[in-house]
This record gives sequence, structure tokens and C-alpha cells, in this order.
Amino acid sequence: MNYDIDYLNLLAQQYPTVKSASTEIIRLQSRQKLPKLTEHFMSDIHGEYESFLHILKNASGVIKDKITSTYGRTLSEHDRLILATLIYYPEQKLDIIKQEVEDINDWYKITLYRLIEICRVVASKYTRASIREFLPEAFGSTIDELIHANTDFGSDKTDYYNESISTIVELGQADDFIVEISTLIQNLAIGRLHIIGDIFDRGPRADIILDTLINYHSVDIQWGNHDVQWMGAAAGSLACIANVLAISTKYSNFDCLEDGYGINMRPLTVFALETYADDPCECFIPRNPNMVRISQHDENFWAKVHKAISIIQFKLEGQIILRHPEFNMDNHLMLDKIDYKNGTITLEGKTHKLKDTNFPTIDPENPFELTQSEKELMGLLRSSFMRSEKLQRHVRFLYEKGSIYLAYNNNLLYHGCIPMNSDGTFTEVTLAGEKVKGKSLMDKADQLARDGYFARNGSAEKEYGKDFLWFLWCGCYSPVYGKNKMTSFERYFIEDESTWVEIKDEYYHLIEKASICDKILKEFGIDTKAFSHIINGHVPVKIKKGESPIHAGGKLLVIDGGLSKAYQKVTGLAGYTLLFNSHGLLLSAHDAFESVESAIKEEKDIHSTLDVVELAPNRLLVEDTDAGKAQSKKICDLKALVEAYHTGRVKQY
Repeated sequence: MNYDIDYLNLLAQQYPTVKSASTEIIRLQSRQKLPKLTEHFMSDIHGEYESFLHILKNASGVIKDKITSTYGRTLSEHDRLILATLIYYPEQKLDIIKQEVEDINDWYKITLYRLIEICRVVASKYTRASIREFLPEAFGSTIDELIHANTDFGSDKTDYYNESISTIVELGQADDFIVEISTLIQNLAIGRLHIIGDIFDRGPRADIILDTLINYHSVDIQWGNHDVQWMGAAAGSLACIANVLAISTKYSNFDCLEDGYGINMRPLTVFALETYADDPCECFIPRNPNMVRISQHDENFWAKVHKAISIIQFKLEGQIILRHPEFNMDNHLMLDKIDYKNGTITLEGKTHKLKDTNFPTIDPENPFELTQSEKELMGLLRSSFMRSEKLQRHVRFLYEKGSIYLAYNNNLLYHGCIPMNSDGTFTEVTLAGEKVKGKSLMDKADQLARDGYFARNGSAEKEYGKDFLWFLWCGCYSPVYGKNKMTSFERYFIEDESTWVEIKDEYYHLIEKASICDKILKEFGIDTKAFSHIINGHVPVKIKKGESPIHAGGKLLVIDGGLSKAYQKVTGLAGYTLLFNSHGLLLSAHDAFESVESAIKEEKDIHSTLDVVELAPNRLLVEDTDAGKAQSKKICDLKALVEAYHTGRVKQY
């Protein structure tokens, strides 16, 4: 009995008798032997809300797999697809089915039996008490009874089971029941959702994705560089605001800004039209990966807006770099290297002709200084970002559920990289006067990112943190970026593509070695002898070029495969997701999602290829998880309490 008596007395307030403590031990100890729940990993969603929502609904094929294992021999493939689509989109699919089926009551009864059976299968890893936490208010007790009833022919509850289903149909409640149990199946199919960064940018509606995540039952987020850019914008960083607007304009993506977050673009558009009225801004013609209908007139209009905010962006970034030499980002400074008279720029001893030489807002003597009009414009834009209630709510959620990295169930999750030197040592970086590397770098980055949003307005911590959020977006040695520089200026203004090169951190070369992956895992306190892995996003895996998402013999996985339409021509597919169930790791490669309409009307699910990455040596149980280890500690504590009750060291209440 090495337990502190004061601690046991505190525990006794929650479990005041031998019976109550013993009951909890029995509950926890039996739960330890359940199979671990399925974890679902997604990365680099980039605003593609339709694809994201569909993958979430079908759990990367988990639900279809359960349907096949249950009804593979008794239902045709077409009928299984209809059942799957009904689970994914119950309300919409019901509208279609009711127009096609002659005897709808008979269809209802058959379908309810099937849905209850699928629900029973996905619920098998949960305790009954856990399932009750998911049950809807309406029909909750009925669903609870039906999925736990013994339905074998001749059992005592056969008539009860059949009568319940018949009554649901007779009372006209079948539609609502189907919606509720389908939602329950979706929720139970995945025990934990991991988002490994980059929810924002490129795709149309990151805000819809975040609305979904806020209501998801169990989720964590590892920030990507596109996420911290929006977090910085919400905190009031002018450089982050300029970057958010430049990228949104570059990809013709205004729905998220205007409809999602209510950002007022009018001050920027007025400024752009006044400043670049006669400038064709050909280098700034927006891309259109989402196939938004844009007229030639609008394309020219948005090109002016794109240039206006990009020039402001380069000025604001230059100001941060000059304020923080420790960021080591002088290679991003461009405006001071331009020969404005001759229209050239000299980089690393080589002079390049600029494709665009119209810079009406730049003072060659003070190239990083905003004009008075630009200062007023950015003040209005900052006010719009900071007053967006929805954006602020979403960013607070990112801080609440998010972090730079996460160690979870022997896996290490982070979006980008751990900066490393060519010899395999961790790169040392100075941040806020402190030298950090490896895990300490990640912890410091997390702290500074939080300072940028939560520190007191006007404090030194707040101002440094806001600048640091921009550094995380594109800085050398930023763990969520992982390249020597971001060559936005060069891509706009210089023809020579050799200037566009962005050199990846040494980390990306070293991760082919299992020894390096083990070193990283040990740095974060993860047992490399256990079933452990590193899971990243950030770098699109180019299947077309023979690249693989699996590195170091399966020790590290990169699951960015191009969910964003902007990447799909390069990658050759439309994203990876990862499943970690009680048997091991399974990687799912997805083809492009056609549309919600075709998924509902024609049962066109995303075609996915599921491959086993690695099987666990033994089936993983709850006791093998972080939650299980915490429960083991609690079981030991409770056993000590029971012994203290028996020996009289602690009195029963």
C-alpha cells in the first residue's frame, strides 16, 4: 500500500463503498478486453467539402465492408449499394425510393431489419453504456433494445422484435427511424477521427467542413500551414490576412470568404480597380480548379484584385522578416532587390527580366512600406476578419481540438516534418530567444501559436505570436511547411523556372530510413518496439511518378494524395485516407468523387482501393490503447481503495 491516504480519501468521495468501487473495477476491467475502436485519418482536405463529407459518411469503405460481410451471400451487389447509399444519405435516398417501390410498407420492414443488423455489427466493439451516449432522443430506447435483442428463431424476444418493427411502420415513423439509425451507424463506424492538417484553401467551402467537425463525436486536428495562416488572420495578423486573400483570389474561391465568413471584399476590389485600372495584370490571372463560371470581364477584374493584395502581401512579409532576423528568411525579401528603372531583379548574382514592371504603390527607397491607402485598406480588412463570429468560432475550435502534433495510441501525428540536418540530427532553431529542436521545437511552436491568438492584446507575446503564425505558414524550419522558402514572388514575376524551386527539408530524404523514424518516435516518448508509426500529410504523393505513401518499410505514412482538385492532375488520384482498426493499418486510395447527386441517384460511391499496410502482431484491444492504459491506472487505484476499505485505513461513507 504505497498510495497516499489523502488521494484515496478523495477517490472515496466518488466511490464511497466497497460495492461502488468494485462495480467500477468490474466495468473497467471487462471493457479492457473489447477490440480497440477504428481510427480514421484524413489529411489535406483543402475545402473539398463534398468529397470530405462523403468519405466521412462511408468511413473510407468501412460501412460498405460491413454490409458485404453481413449480406455478401444474400444480397446482390446492386442491393448492397442501395443499402449503403441509404445509410450515407438517408433523407435524400428515401425520397427516390418511395417513388420507385410499389409496396413501400414491405420495403420498410425488410430495410429496417437490414439496418438494425448492420447497426448491431458496427456496435459490437462498444459497451452498451457507450452506445447509449450516441443514441438519439427519438427512438433511442427502441434502437437500444433492437440491436441488443436475441433475434434467433424461437427466442423469447422474436415476437417482441417483429412487433416493434411492424409498429414503427404502421405509425408512419419508418422514415425518421431510418434517418436516426443510419446516422448512428455512421457515428459508430469510426471511434476517432484524426485530421492531419490543411482544412483550408483551394477548395470551395472549408467553413462547411469545420461546421461538421465541430459536431463530430470524437476528433483531433494537427494544424497544417494553411490552417495556421487562417488562424493568424483571425488573430489579426495583416500578413496572414493578405495571404488568405491572395490564395482565395488565386483559386477563384470566394464562397468561403464571403458566404462562409462574411468577409467584406468591397474595400479591396475598389482599391484594386483604382490602383490598377489600366494594368492587364496578366501574371495574376486566377486559376479555376473548381470550374467556377467566370466571364472574361470578371477574370480581368479578379486579376487586378489578385495583384493588389499580392503586392501588399510581399510588403507585409518583408516587414516581419526585418523585425525577426531569427526567422532566417532573408531569402524571401524580393522588393528591395528590384531595379525598378530597368525592370529587372538580381537573385544570387543572376539578373532576371521581370514579366510585370508596373509597381505604382512601391517606393523604391522604402519598398516594404505600405501607402496610406494600403494601410487604411488593411485596417478595414482586419476589422472584417476579427468581427467574423463564425470564423472566430471555427478558429477557437482549431485551438481547442488542435495542436502542432499528437502522440496517440503509439502513433505520432503531425502535418509536415521535424526539421533535421543531413546527418540525421534535429535542426536547432531560435524562437523567442530560446534554442529548441526536435520535440522542444514542436512544443515551443505550439505555445507561440497559442500566444498569437490568446495573449493579451498589445502585449509582446501577442505581437510575436501573430508574426510567428505567419512564420509557421511559410518559414524556413517551420514544422508545418518544411521547405527553404515559398517562391510565390518568383512564380508571378520571373520566367526562369529554376528560381521557382523550393528545397525540401532534409527530413523528407531521411524518412526512408527506419532508424530515423525510430529516432523521431523515441524523441516523442513512443515505444518503437510497440505497433508504432509516424503519420503525415502536407506533401502530395505523386502516384503518376511512381511515388509511394509508405516509407521506411511502413514505419511512416504520408496520406496527402490529392483530395484537392488543384492537385489531382499531378497526383493521379483524389486522396488517401488511413484506417487503424483492431487488426492493423489499412490505406485507402480514392478516385475522384463525381457528385452528391450521382452518389444518391446512381449509387456512385467513391471508388477506393484498400490495402493492408501492416497487421498488428495480435488483435489490439482497448487495454493496448492510451485510454486503456489510463483505465489500467484507475483500476489499480480502485483496487487500492477497496483494500483500504477492508483494512480500515479509509472509512466507507
